[in-house]
Amino acid sequence: MADDSEWMKLPIDQKCEHKIWKARLNGYEEALKLFQRIEDEKSPEWGKYLGLVKRFVTDSNAVAQLKGLEAALAYIENAHVAGKTTGEVVNGVVCKVFNQPKARAKELGSDICLMYIEIEKAEVVQDELIKGLDNKNPKIVVTCLETLRKALCEFGSKIITLKPVVKVLPKQFESREKAVRDEAKLLAVEIYRWIRDALRAPLQNINSVQLKDLEEEWVKLPTTAPKQTRFLRSQQDLKAKFEQQRAAGGDEADGDNDEETEVAQVDPYELLEAVEILSKLPKDFYEKIEAKKWQERKEALEAVETLTKNPKLENGDYGDLVRALKKVIGKDANVMLVAMAAKCLAALAAGLRKKFGTYAGLVVPTILEKFKEKKPQVVQALQEAIDAVFLTTTLQNISEDVLSVMDNKNPSIKQQASLFLARSFCRCTPSTLPKSVLKPFCAAFLKQVNDSAPEVRDAAFEALGTAMKVVGEKAVNPFLTDVDKLKLDKIKECAEKVELVGKKGSGGGGEKKEKPAAKAPSVEAPAKPSGPSKKAPPAKAAGPPKKGKPASAPSAKSKKGPDAKEFVETELSLEVCEEKAAAVLPATCMQLLDSGNWKERLASMEEFQRAVEQMDKSEMPCQALVRMLAKKPGWKETNFQVMQMKLHIVGLIAQKGLFSKTSALVVLDGLVDKVGDVKCGSNAKEALTAIGEACSLPWIAEQVVSLAFAQKNPKNQAETLNWLANAMKEFGFAGINVKAFINNVKTALGATNPAVRTSAIALLGVMYLYMGAPLRMFFEDEKPALLQQINAEFEKMQGQSPPAPFRGAKKAGAEEEGDAAEEEEVDGGPGDIMDLLPRTDISDKITYDMVSKISDKNWKVRKEGLDEVAAIISEAKFIQPSIGELPMALKGRLNDSNKLLVQQTLNILQQIATAMGPSLKQHVRNLGIPVITVLGDSKANVRAAAMTTLNAWVEQTGMKEWLEGEDLSEELKKENPFLRQELLGWLAEKLPTLRTVPSDLMLCLPNLYACLEDRSGDVRKKAQDALPTFMMHLGYEKMVKATGKLKPASKDQVVGMLEKARALMPAKPAAPGKAAASKPASSAPAAKQASAPARNQSPSEDFSEPEPKPDTKKSKPAGPAAKKRESMELKVKGEKDNAKQNRTPSSEKGVVGKKLPVKAGAKDEEDRSGPIFILVPNAKEQRIKEEKGLKILKWNFMTPRDEYVEQLKTQMSTCLPKWLQDELFHFDFQRHVKAIGVMIEHMEPECDAVISCLDLVLKWFTLRFFDTNTSVLMKVLEFLKLLFTMLSRKNYQLSDYEASSFIPYLILKVGESKDVVRKDVRAILTMLCKVYAASKVFPFLMDGTKSKNSKQRSECLEELGCLIENFGMNVCQPTPAKALKEIGVHIGDRDTTVRNAALNTVVAVYNTCGEQVFKLIGNLSEKEMSMLEERIKRSAKKTPAPSTKQERPQREQPTNPNATFLRKPAQEEVPNKLNQARAQNAHLEQSSPSVTKEFQLDLDVFENNHTCASDIPDLVQHKLDEVLEPVMMPELKIRPVSPHFDDIHNSTASTINFVISQVASGDINTSIQALAQIDEVLRQADKAEAMSGHIDQFLIATFMQLRLIYNTHMADDRLDKKDIFKLYSCIIGNMLSLFSMESLAREASMGVLKDLMHGLITLMLDSRVEDIEDGQQLIRSVNLLMVRVLEKSDQTNILSALLVLLQDSLISTAGSPMFSELVMKCLWRMIRYLPQTINRINLDRILLDVHNFMKVFPKEKLKQLNSDVPHRTLKTLLHTLCRLTGSKILDHMSMIENRNESELEAHLRRVVKHSVNLSGLKSDKSTEKGALRSDDKVIKAKVSDILSEIFKKIGSKENTKEGLTELYEYKQKYSDADLEPFLRNTSQFFQSYVERGLRVIESEREGKGRIQTSTGIPQHSTDSYLPSSSAVPISSNGEDLNAAAYYERLKILRQRRGLENSTPEEDRPPLSSLRPSVASSTDMLHSKLSQLKESREHFQQEQSHSNSPTRSSSPASNLDDLKKRLERIKSNRQ
Repeated sequence: MADDSEWMKLPIDQKCEHKIWKARLNGYEEALKLFQRIEDEKSPEWGKYLGLVKRFVTDSNAVAQLKGLEAALAYIENAHVAGKTTGEVVNGVVCKVFNQPKARAKELGSDICLMYIEIEKAEVVQDELIKGLDNKNPKIVVTCLETLRKALCEFGSKIITLKPVVKVLPKQFESREKAVRDEAKLLAVEIYRWIRDALRAPLQNINSVQLKDLEEEWVKLPTTAPKQTRFLRSQQDLKAKFEQQRAAGGDEADGDNDEETEVAQVDPYELLEAVEILSKLPKDFYEKIEAKKWQERKEALEAVETLTKNPKLENGDYGDLVRALKKVIGKDANVMLVAMAAKCLAALAAGLRKKFGTYAGLVVPTILEKFKEKKPQVVQALQEAIDAVFLTTTLQNISEDVLSVMDNKNPSIKQQASLFLARSFCRCTPSTLPKSVLKPFCAAFLKQVNDSAPEVRDAAFEALGTAMKVVGEKAVNPFLTDVDKLKLDKIKECAEKVELVGKKGSGGGGEKKEKPAAKAPSVEAPAKPSGPSKKAPPAKAAGPPKKGKPASAPSAKSKKGPDAKEFVETELSLEVCEEKAAAVLPATCMQLLDSGNWKERLASMEEFQRAVEQMDKSEMPCQALVRMLAKKPGWKETNFQVMQMKLHIVGLIAQKGLFSKTSALVVLDGLVDKVGDVKCGSNAKEALTAIGEACSLPWIAEQVVSLAFAQKNPKNQAETLNWLANAMKEFGFAGINVKAFINNVKTALGATNPAVRTSAIALLGVMYLYMGAPLRMFFEDEKPALLQQINAEFEKMQGQSPPAPFRGAKKAGAEEEGDAAEEEEVDGGPGDIMDLLPRTDISDKITYDMVSKISDKNWKVRKEGLDEVAAIISEAKFIQPSIGELPMALKGRLNDSNKLLVQQTLNILQQIATAMGPSLKQHVRNLGIPVITVLGDSKANVRAAAMTTLNAWVEQTGMKEWLEGEDLSEELKKENPFLRQELLGWLAEKLPTLRTVPSDLMLCLPNLYACLEDRSGDVRKKAQDALPTFMMHLGYEKMVKATGKLKPASKDQVVGMLEKARALMPAKPAAPGKAAASKPASSAPAAKQASAPARNQSPSEDFSEPEPKPDTKKSKPAGPAAKKRESMELKVKGEKDNAKQNRTPSSEKGVVGKKLPVKAGAKDEEDRSGPIFILVPNAKEQRIKEEKGLKILKWNFMTPRDEYVEQLKTQMSTCLPKWLQDELFHFDFQRHVKAIGVMIEHMEPECDAVISCLDLVLKWFTLRFFDTNTSVLMKVLEFLKLLFTMLSRKNYQLSDYEASSFIPYLILKVGESKDVVRKDVRAILTMLCKVYAASKVFPFLMDGTKSKNSKQRSECLEELGCLIENFGMNVCQPTPAKALKEIGVHIGDRDTTVRNAALNTVVAVYNTCGEQVFKLIGNLSEKEMSMLEERIKRSAKKTPAPSTKQERPQREQPTNPNATFLRKPAQEEVPNKLNQARAQNAHLEQSSPSVTKEFQLDLDVFENNHTCASDIPDLVQHKLDEVLEPVMMPELKIRPVSPHFDDIHNSTASTINFVISQVASGDINTSIQALAQIDEVLRQADKAEAMSGHIDQFLIATFMQLRLIYNTHMADDRLDKKDIFKLYSCIIGNMLSLFSMESLAREASMGVLKDLMHGLITLMLDSRVEDIEDGQQLIRSVNLLMVRVLEKSDQTNILSALLVLLQDSLISTAGSPMFSELVMKCLWRMIRYLPQTINRINLDRILLDVHNFMKVFPKEKLKQLNSDVPHRTLKTLLHTLCRLTGSKILDHMSMIENRNESELEAHLRRVVKHSVNLSGLKSDKSTEKGALRSDDKVIKAKVSDILSEIFKKIGSKENTKEGLTELYEYKQKYSDADLEPFLRNTSQFFQSYVERGLRVIESEREGKGRIQTSTGIPQHSTDSYLPSSSAVPISSNGEDLNAAAYYERLKILRQRRGLENSTPEEDRPPLSSLRPSVASSTDMLHSKLSQLKESREHFQQEQSHSNSPTRSSSPASNLDDLKKRLERIKSNRQ
């Protein structure tokens, strides 16, 4: 039982791993209860059991194991972190539970597996169960099969991946164990339920008897689709739906059925193993297939047929086999063999699927041509073949081949081609059948519907009907405008009959899914059908409701769009028109239209116009009206006034009415005829523009141009072209059919009239803006002179961006909405332009001989063949995509052994890319992918050529085709480092430019992960670079999921890299469709927004390609036009930036402009204006965090490797503009020099941004230290000197992170051979000590002394000597003894300069600490010691001068009373005193800058302003020598630098560290002794300073001890409670001493205070303490201590700590409610202190903590707590802060990232608004409490603002006099104004200063003369001030009053310090009561005065007495005295 009592006391988690099984059993039981009790799934309690859950299930004791399994199940069900344990636990279950005899154990094990699946870990569970199937123990195998079956039954085939299960299932049927076979059978039946016949193929080879049994079981299964009955945690919505249906008894609901059926579709192909058949072909196959006897050919085909029956084939090179089969189909005379070959081809395509796509283009033309065959069996075989081939490719790829046979003479071919397309359309979706593909097919079908052969017509109708069913009527109608109603009805009838193969939600095809195809489209189909059927957006865009026809007009994108539904009018007869016109026009108007008198006609026109203006749009008969206008004399009108009116009315009708193309055709001829007329031309153009808006510009442009060039009038032609150019700018270029008028433009270019030529060239210039370089291709054949003019026009347009269109914008918007802006169509922009080029068909020139030559064995013959191909392509310029057998021949040459031929082939492929244009897409599979293979070539030049070819192809094809299928992943699979790094680099460059990618990109992930662990570093680097680009498309979650198949070690590594890549993931580019179409509509603000995130991106992207990115990658721009436009936009942006910053651009031009070529200089110069350092909030902190977390490389290297440079480049991309980054990382050093010049220029104005990216700037300069170029180095050093000067001035302190990545590399250059460099580096090191603690620089220099470079060693030693001279022994790190020993080593160095430097350094130490040096330096050899002694003797003669020089700083150091007060928290730890650096240099840098500078500046003003000196001439010379005499005493040097001081000084820090470490000791006595020692230090005011810098360390040790007492000592009965009480007393006593010293208490950080308060509150609530004798007394002491902590700690830190503590206590359900109450009591006390402490609190931090609190506890959640006190506490805190700070509190939310999402901001706004309203009410109602009353009834809030403004002025140095004057006048005006609230929180000094100032002004105003502020000031002094102050109330710089104020201040300070004053002022509080900011403003003064006082006390009294009369005689002399002292200190510094 004793044992039992031992383990019974243990915590649950320890019991669970106890060696005694009973203990474990008890632990499991308790754990089970605990797991069921914990409600919060994210409770920290779960984390304790993460490592134990596997032990629960693998317990060796069966009884304990059973309970452990129950506990594990509860854990997995409830714990948020349970997923992390999946692998190990399921493995344990499989190995240790499934073999148990107890059924209950197996059942629980199985439940655990299923629970893991429920929490989204199905993959891992499934893998472990499948591994279990290989176990030798049949029990385990049976249970694994059973568990898999259960999982499938409950979760369904969507969650359980069936492929791996089906793969291992046949093996289980072969098991010897009947139980295994039976279970396998049950599993097979279950699988069949889900995937039906897809299971037959994988199981076809099992035992026939077993198969028969299975068949019988399968037949018994119900035909209804199975349903998922158990759901994942993420599927709770499905679960609810399922339960709802089950409750309603509606399990068979159709909708759900459909959904489940969709889910259940499994592709049998995926379950099969691929078979390799190429090697199994008969050896003589290729000879037999060419044999003359048909029987032999048949044998060969039969062999292939047998092999291709395998349903899934291994990928390989099937080119030769396909060509052989193609030849049989195309040329064999035996039709039976043709049918066999077609079947083989169909089987090949079915077995290879997408991998067959490469060969599709090769066989489709042959099959189509063979359809001329009449025999049904041949036709059927061919149909099957072409259908199978279609499934392996896309319609786009084979469209050219199909279209080429659509006008074949043979009707059978046309019929079968149409039927094939109809079948193909069935398998398409609206997204895979875009308009760009459908349009040419529809045109071909329209020809066929009129064909003489009925079968051809029927086939065409069927194809059109299918297309209509797939993409919707609306999308097809634009192509059917010329079809009569009868035929249209036939097409619609066919559409209704069509049964689509893929699922489709619209129409009647939804239910017809007997043969669910296993194609990708079926997956995406459900999302698509809504697209075409959407009527809403077009309806919205349409104006009137008439007929409904205009509604869809805007949705048409092509030029035929408006024809389709936009008011298609039939042509009306003249009689009908007259009737309609008469109904709306006045009768007189109608009569006079054709009058012979022009005046009557004019009057008629005026009436006509008035009638039109008043007509309603829906009632206006446009065609009738324009017909009336065209009535005789019509457009032959001779009077220009009438004609002008006529044209104007046409424009009005077009604008106001529903204007159709029929109406337009009536007037166009007349308009074009008048467009060149001098008087009527402008009206004609306006009318044309109006018609363009009504009928679309593309249509009218085509009509107008053809009409103009049908005339002979050159004026009309020229003006028409001018109008068109202008219209393009106004309407945009969308939909323009260039081909329609390009020939007319060519005609115009050749016109004899120069005006026509000029207009044509101007039009081309406008078109160039939109089309870019491809436009030039149309005019390649023009004469050189004309071509030169065209080029000049294009040059002019380069760099300009097309203007934003403002006409037709509504329609453009509606088009995008209605059409869903299909990606293919938009991407097809450049393709459309390229399609217009005349292309040559070269297929007939690619002869058999040429192809044979290319494949010849002799390389010379092969070269000859390639030369011929190149010549053909060059000659043709632009070619059609049909190039015969050439692709396969060229493919063979890409792996030619002769590398020259490979390069030549690549060049030919580049030629083909340019010549073929976008149609190249169909050759990507068979020619493009092999180019990627060439990237693996060992020769760099071949790889470079392959990359150029690849990019040339992608430019034409886009990326989609390359990413589809497995080809890319297959290439990555090849373990070729060159191939991998080139391909990954290419993908990393291309992927960020894409908006969407095919899902096949996922296939590349396993190989990408393999590349991350490749042996080659370059491959690994490229793979890492590619990760973010893959992630931007695939998403982080998918990529992490894909790591599941990796080995554990690899997985951890890859997941880490994915985390890192997640931070670098680029944003997806904007949708190109919108960029192109909505670009016109976007205005300037939109452009600005676009340029904000992407500094180098033009807001208006290239019209034709979505290439430019908001990314820093070097993506290839879309062409010269895009580049120019980009820089143009940047130019505009730059000018705006310049204007904002009020900087003249000329200064920047001087620097930046020089580095550019003359041509582009001006443009780029503008481009580079604006700020160059970009301030990114918190970016530096993020980088520090990443480096600490090893997410990025630590900046530590001997020489910079590429990965460091790349990392820096990436990090800098957010902080610097792209152009500067390119300069900084350019290979040319001159670019570096210029870039540094620019940085120098921008450093001062952008200093804050420089500091924000200082770490990166310094890192870049470290790289330059490794450059050999001196000019760069000198420029670098120049920048660094300026940089550190600026940092010093800004009081910036380098962080350790910045210093460690820069200083070591700077020290490398101290050993530079050039003196000038060394000198600059030493100067920088000196400056460095002002921005980084000298003691921290010291170790870096010590490391520098270990260099092999003797110059570096000597210079480092010299610098060490300087540091010791300037800063004393404090700088020596880690201790003076260690440092000196290391320095002493160099006394014996071989190099003389190093020896001398080491000796000089030791002498510097000797001069500082005397003989102590010999003790510190340790053992030296006799020779070295003699050298040292000799050197010390020699230096002794020179010491007097340095001693006098040093004595002052050394005396000042220990006597500075504010040393602690001045220290910043981040400063180094200095045990007793500030080091000499702070004494000499750092007063300004370490106190509050604003206040310190104020005082310092005044001293400078006094020094430099001679007028001031002349005001007090008698005081300047007042016994100066006597004042300074005690300071000059040389004996004083001995006191601060005695050996004793040095020992104490150097040992204190380490001693304190040691003692503090003992405080946390587990031994009570040790801890008490340590606390006693610290208490002794704390109780002595002079020693307590030593604790500074150790406060956090001490407090941590203390609360660790408190925790130890609470958890261990108090529970230990063996310990005497008196000892514990004594320990508690020591701790609390120490704390009270510590927290009574405010300077030390404030050093406690927030985290430490939080833990301390937690410990103290826990102690107060500990009921066991009350049982101790005097326990109540102890609790009272703790209470007192807590009050002191709240009062004395840094108010921001303690308030922040309490808020976090409250949050934690409310989250934790386990804690006592009393704990939260005590924390809130502390908060209430802090709230009471707020009025006094508000100015010391960092409100930003407090509001951030409140924001975080409110995020965890939103208002609603807070109200749900048991108590409302937390809610009230928070409200009171915020209310108090608002009351004290007013609306300014809203400015303190800078640290909150998403302010808008924060409840806090809304709450504060309410409180502020309420308080403002309240204060307004109070000022009206109340008559007391200091409310301001006046005649004007000034509102209190306004008064507060006025007084705040006045007090701000008084507080500022420049406006203090003005402020006092305003305050005086204000008090005069409102005599009862209460100033108390404004003065309450200020210091006593400030209050008295304000009172005296008011008295001075009062006396001046009343003419009583100046008030005598001190009787110590002689009369002549006051007299000398009187004239200046009365005559000039405010001098130019406020000098007079400031001087008076400081004299007064000095007087008070002297009094506080005990120095004599002849007339003491009224009593004031001690200096310690002053506010910190004021105290720090006078620190320097305190220091100097106290030193004077101490010097008197240390020496003879008579000197003190002789000085006192001088001191009391005048404060002015004190000031002068002080100035002299400061001058001396400054000179010492230099």
